[in-house]
Amino acid sequence: MSENPSPPPSPDQALLRLLAIMAKLRDPVGGCPWDQVQDFATIAPYTIEEAYEVADAIRRGPDVPALLDELGDLLFQVVYHAQMAQEAGHFDFAAVAEAISGKMIRRHPHVFGEAAARDAAGQTSAWEIQKAEERAARAETGTLAGIPAGLPALTRAAKLTRRAARVGFDWPDAASVLDKLEEEAAELRAELPEADPARLADEVGDLLFVLANLARKLDLDPEECLRAANAKFERRFTGVERRLARRGLAPTDAGLEAMEAEWQAVKAAEKAGG
Repeated sequence: MSENPSPPPSPDQALLRLLAIMAKLRDPVGGCPWDQVQDFATIAPYTIEEAYEVADAIRRGPDVPALLDELGDLLFQVVYHAQMAQEAGHFDFAAVAEAISGKMIRRHPHVFGEAAARDAAGQTSAWEIQKAEERAARAETGTLAGIPAGLPALTRAAKLTRRAARVGFDWPDAASVLDKLEEEAAELRAELPEADPARLADEVGDLLFVLANLARKLDLDPEECLRAANAKFERRFTGVERRLARRGLAPTDAGLEAMEAEWQAVKAAEKAGG
């Protein structure tokens, strides 16, 4: 007769185990040599990467086993930063958890306090007011204060202009943004004969900034739009390679004209549902 399986650990037990593992990895004596030498700056790129991998697992369906795994990786990043902060005498994981708990309670008085319940639109407005008050308490002044510089550039462009739009600095409609897009494209075209790298970079930046605003005006996420375009290009180009391979050709041997013909064939097949 088999023994009864052990009950799963409680959330407290699981978290304490993870914290202990992180502390052991950073232990100056007996820890992992790689983990011992990391700091906030070197770990930050991994934190960003793990957040994207969580989002990718969600987009895939969601892919539940992958989401479980990726959320663990993301939690480990939080634990990692908290451990380094604790070693430096700044704060520990408990302080991180307490800080976000307090913030959520402050931002939801209709749930945790006596304020009247709000609909989704009202709550969004109240949330922004609360965030503005928190920025003011941190002496972050100005309409654009508090928008992280480390955000993906397209996302930050949309956030910057969304914030500016709240005080009336915005295009009236998407058609006006398209007019601006044509203006910026003309300016870029004018720079092409000189091909000065700094000027070209400036004009391409302007063009991308306006595109991010166009997505915002259409209630679209510019990062999601570009991510979908990347996936579409990857899918179609892979299709081109497969079609060429059936003809015994590699892309480098086929030439641009043949690849373009196959590209159009792949597009036509997609539109036809094939």
